[in-house]
Amino acid sequence: MAELKKKVAFARGDGIGPEIMDATLRILEAAGAELDLHEVEIGEQVYLRGVQTGIEEKTWETLLGCEAFLKAPITTPQGGGFKSLNVTIRGAFGLYANVRPCISYAPFVDTLHPTMNVVVIRENEEDLYAGIEYRPTDKTRHALKVITEEGCDRIIRYAFNYAVAHGRKKVTCFTKDNILKLSDGLFHERFEEIAKEYPQVENEHWIIDIGAAKVSDRPDLFDVVVMPNLYGDIVSDITAQIAGSVGLAGSANIGSEHSMFEAIHGSAPRRAGQNLANPSGLLLGSVMMLDHLGLSDAAAAVQNGWLRTIEEGIHTYDIYKEGVSKQKVGTKEFADAIIGNLGKKPETLSPAQKQQPVPSNNAVTSSKATQKSSVGVDVFVEWKESLETLVSLAKEASDAFTLTLITSRGTRAWPTEIEAPHLSDNLRLRFRGKNNQATQSDILNLLNRLDAKNLDITETHTLYSFDGKEGFSLSEY
Repeated sequence: MAELKKKVAFARGDGIGPEIMDATLRILEAAGAELDLHEVEIGEQVYLRGVQTGIEEKTWETLLGCEAFLKAPITTPQGGGFKSLNVTIRGAFGLYANVRPCISYAPFVDTLHPTMNVVVIRENEEDLYAGIEYRPTDKTRHALKVITEEGCDRIIRYAFNYAVAHGRKKVTCFTKDNILKLSDGLFHERFEEIAKEYPQVENEHWIIDIGAAKVSDRPDLFDVVVMPNLYGDIVSDITAQIAGSVGLAGSANIGSEHSMFEAIHGSAPRRAGQNLANPSGLLLGSVMMLDHLGLSDAAAAVQNGWLRTIEEGIHTYDIYKEGVSKQKVGTKEFADAIIGNLGKKPETLSPAQKQQPVPSNNAVTSSKATQKSSVGVDVFVEWKESLETLVSLAKEASDAFTLTLITSRGTRAWPTEIEAPHLSDNLRLRFRGKNNQATQSDILNLLNRLDAKNLDITETHTLYSFDGKEGFSLSEY
């Protein structure tokens, strides 16, 4: 009995998306990929029809019924409009792992790093990409960075599992836990703990700023790199570009039950409709999809056909270089060349290898129970008058609390022996409960008393300790 085709949804996207999707689908069909394709529409045109999310309800039903989603680039409005559909889809389907192989194809594609072969694995659901933002005052904006133990465990264990499945030797973690001691500190802590489960894989940690600098200068020092969401987005673009071109990088978004595959570049509307765009990123994303779906023969055929075409110097404008490239072609002609090379292998570049599936044992490590205690509250207020007046009003309202701190943008404004910094219009007041105890009733009473003083309360955060260890940041001078 013939194996059933894999049910895959696809979206043509915006800008250059339709052109590169057409090229990719033609190549997949010519390679004999056993796919049952279902087209959906998402993005800018859906939004312009009045669907504020950029994705219709019926589209969700189609996506839920498919084993994978192949998506061309989407135009995301800047500063308004619908939220990034990548972020929305990743969150809705639990696509916690973003995988971006960044490989050089020297000497056929120009690069300063001819032996580069780095895989960036990025947490995909949390961090600042949760998109939780507030405007508490006229001049201030807040963004909430969300890091959970569950999110850390799943992505870190996936990175080690990926390394084992693909014969990789080392996993490196990037964080900024010298500054973000709680959020990034948790990611680093979980990395160190989970690394113990994989003694056969070398592990190391770098601070993100020097790590990003080093990976852009000496990518040969790295193998698999894992990090939180925002850093991973930035670093994966850097690594893709220095490997040769962002336009050559595909991306996988992996969850426990669903998956999405794409190019890492944007929709490039200025290049749309000109038969110029390079479909390689989306095509290599589709190769990752075929491997994920167990269609490894078709995956190898497509990748080898692509590699052979690159070797032959048949290049689109973005990677074309005099003296290296042999022929500059458009999107359609590039696809035709790949189709003509199906069944062939590259002669210089390493041919595609059958990929082992990454084990799905991405369970969260159970942590021991902790004793959680409420010890106080941070209260943010909009304030434009003198600091001395604010201190006086806050102390009068304290009652069951002691006012211990006022900060502006995280920097101590009171008490301080040095001159107070230039104050923003949104100040944080820290109240500690008497005897380091604060009930919810105490906190509500405090807020009522502050309101009675006509203080404009914009935000509150209860302060907790866990097994006696404070679960909140200190102020910085």
